[in-house]
Amino acid sequence: MHNKKNLRTGRWLAGMALALTLSGGCNAAFADRWGVQVAGGIADHDMKKADLGIVWDPGWSWWQVGDWHFTFVAEGHAAYWHYGGDHAVNSNIGEFGVTPVFRFIKRTGYVRPFFEAGVGVRLLTHPHIATDYTMSTAFQFADMVGVGAQFGSRQQYLAGFRFQHESNASIKDPNPGINFSQIYLQYNF
Repeated sequence: MHNKKNLRTGRWLAGMALALTLSGGCNAAFADRWGVQVAGGIADHDMKKADLGIVWDPGWSWWQVGDWHFTFVAEGHAAYWHYGGDHAVNSNIGEFGVTPVFRFIKRTGYVRPFFEAGVGVRLLTHPHIATDYTMSTAFQFADMVGVGAQFGSRQQYLAGFRFQHESNASIKDPNPGINFSQIYLQYNF
């Protein structure tokens, strides 16, 4: 009985050591490919938005055109909406989602301007916002276009402006959608 317990403990310790070694290697190999993003925005219907995002850059680039090329990043978001209008049913709304983003960015220079676009999905905690305004479904599509610049000695900073439209793509009526104008800052590790 005592030997079985020691064998299980030894296997558990070996498994944990292997997991820690592998995760440490992964973090070192991809440390410069993750970022954190903060954004603030306003929308029609007297809506304000604060957004926190995690960004993964796999380092994919293609289609070089002169000194510009296309890249891909994946973003995960958690956001807070505040409705300041009349007849509120849910004035505080949570939003969670993911968006694949494609950028057309300058390849060289201390400051590298870019254009970006993406279409993602979102889940809202409360689709019914006011007595006269509802998003109808918690599931929403989020498409966006934006401009910005990447800069810094390691290209670790980004700043940009985005126009984002969220709607349920007529899955259910009414489908008024909402349009956010957002400014964001990002730091890449």
